[in-house]
Amino acid sequence: MSEVTMSDAAVALRDLDVPATARASAKPRRRGRGTVAYGLVAPAFTLMLLMLLGPLAGVIALSFTDYQLGAPSFAWIGPANYQQLFADRVFWISLTNTLTYAVIVVPGSVALGLGVAMLIESGTHLRAFYRTIYFLPVMATLIAMAIVWEFMLHPQFGLVNGLIKMVGLAPHPWLQDRGTALYALCAIGVWQAVGFNMVLFLAGLMSIPKHLYDAAEIDGAASAWSRFRLVTWPMLGPVTLFVVVITGIRSFQVFDTVHVLTKGGPSKSTEVLIHTMYMEGFEFFRSGYAAAVTVVFLGLVLLLTLVKARLAAKQVHYA
Repeated sequence: MSEVTMSDAAVALRDLDVPATARASAKPRRRGRGTVAYGLVAPAFTLMLLMLLGPLAGVIALSFTDYQLGAPSFAWIGPANYQQLFADRVFWISLTNTLTYAVIVVPGSVALGLGVAMLIESGTHLRAFYRTIYFLPVMATLIAMAIVWEFMLHPQFGLVNGLIKMVGLAPHPWLQDRGTALYALCAIGVWQAVGFNMVLFLAGLMSIPKHLYDAAEIDGAASAWSRFRLVTWPMLGPVTLFVVVITGIRSFQVFDTVHVLTKGGPSKSTEVLIHTMYMEGFEFFRSGYAAAVTVVFLGLVLLLTLVKARLAAKQVHYA
């Protein structure tokens, strides 16, 4: 009887030792998988470090120096560049113009992009043709198109003023007038961004299940506005959030049209942040000061992106 008991106890002890042995053997396997995982992540992390984090850290460090492009040496001056920046009238003008540009271009291009997408999606013929036509400004080189716009807005022989003369109005120097130069650039920005936003909204519209429209019509949503308000707009929440954020970031990055058409003039009326960075860094060779402008610009874009994402995400409907 005692031999049986001792045998049973040995079997029980052996069974208890099995999980412990398995756990001990699993640790090297987990460490091996972790090593493989880190090895797979290492190239992407190294690339991100070299292409994003490293240059960003370099710009931040440079903003605390008095370095000038081509100078053999530099000195650490602390926050002096930022103090000068926030006391600079040109910086505040460029910041105001950048915000004005974004406030006009973002809602204008988003609304027109959605409208064009809905018109194309509701049509039955020539969809591919209209998509191509509206997407052409996105594919074209913006500098080349800016030169075309310069001729179109010419005060004497421009197409825009020619059309104005046809209706009996006086021509206007759109890019030479302080009161209209920035708004002319905003119109060009809306024209350039509509095609990109249209493509994104088309993708969102095609992903909406058709049975939702049938259900809404059965429930009494007979008009097109009711179906848009109850089905289309809520289902486009994620796409709209993405379009607004991307368009806002691209609006803050406006440079080509400003540099080609106005160079910040007349009288700084079209000066924007990136053009200020370019002028300070590559025209006046004040690299440390230009780096300070860059840091403020990046911080502003990051702040606005986070605010937009947080506020809009509360009202986004995900299917």
